[in-house]
Amino acid sequence: DPTNDEALVDPVNERYWMGPQFDGDCGGVDLYVGGVEHAVLHLLYARFWHKVLFDLGHVSSSEPFRRLFNQGMIQAYAYRDDRGFPVEAAEVHEGPDGHWYLGDQLVHRELGKMGKSLKNAVAPDEMCDRYGADTLRLYEMFGGPLDQSRPWDTTAVVGMYRLLQRIWRLFVNEETGELHLDDAPLDDGTNQALHRTIAAVRDGMETLRFNTSIARITELTNHLTSAHATGEVPRDAAEPLVLLLAPLAPHLAEELWSRLGHETSLAYEPFPVADEAWLVDDLVELPVSLNGKVKARVVVAADASADEFEATARADEKVAALLEGREVRKVIAVPGRMINFVVA
Repeated sequence: DPTNDEALVDPVNERYWMGPQFDGDCGGVDLYVGGVEHAVLHLLYARFWHKVLFDLGHVSSSEPFRRLFNQGMIQAYAYRDDRGFPVEAAEVHEGPDGHWYLGDQLVHRELGKMGKSLKNAVAPDEMCDRYGADTLRLYEMFGGPLDQSRPWDTTAVVGMYRLLQRIWRLFVNEETGELHLDDAPLDDGTNQALHRTIAAVRDGMETLRFNTSIARITELTNHLTSAHATGEVPRDAAEPLVLLLAPLAPHLAEELWSRLGHETSLAYEPFPVADEAWLVDDLVELPVSLNGKVKARVVVAADASADEFEATARADEKVAALLEGREVRKVIAVPGRMINFVVA
């Protein structure tokens, strides 16, 4: 604290941000995301000096970070000439024979870390100018688990661009600029799709599996597009969708939120919470066994009793054929899990 001559930092502020919150909590920053190749440098001295400050009584947390996550690297194809020197990747083209050329010169392709040394860097500004910052964000998060390295693929960026376009068209009539919205209540199918998406997106955010969150948002977008192809999207589905999209594509989400009639930023809105009632399947497919071996599967109500489960199983054509002419000595029905016929 440059304004405090008596302490390194204000103790009240330091404890608010870094102090332990419960017994056994080491304190520190909630989450630190850093590359594994970074660990021997910054993370090493950051933790060392933090422990020095803790031992001297200047900070209240024994550790600088509660959780450390090592993200993967964005890789890209690099090309070398016959001398082994890197050449500009942007100037290389694929020949009709499947080989790679710089002009007429054959070059060799390899996958490596994106950077200036291999001359295979992709400028973020160029991607933003062409597709928008939200598209670039989505592409980087959708490429796979955050802790895995993966190659850059410019052609795949277009897929995220088209997803954002579909979401825009779901809300806005591109010819008139008017919204496709109404205040009709949600049908059961849309309610279930919405709340399952909310639950999946929240889980993806908490576990840093952003790719699964984007996949579930895509599924919800597809559902709303097909379910309301000739009509307007219910506001009760549109607004949660925008809030789910906000951490991933904030610029588009803010614009849609404003068009929905809100005068304040969606940053002040609570993140959607799933209604548990819509996460339960009305129907479930369960195994039917004979003498402990699974022979068939039947669809029953999720809350079916043991007697109802048995009746449904016996009514199934395949099960009925298997039981025909055989003595059923015992029936073990576990609602919601399985049923086993013990036969002679």
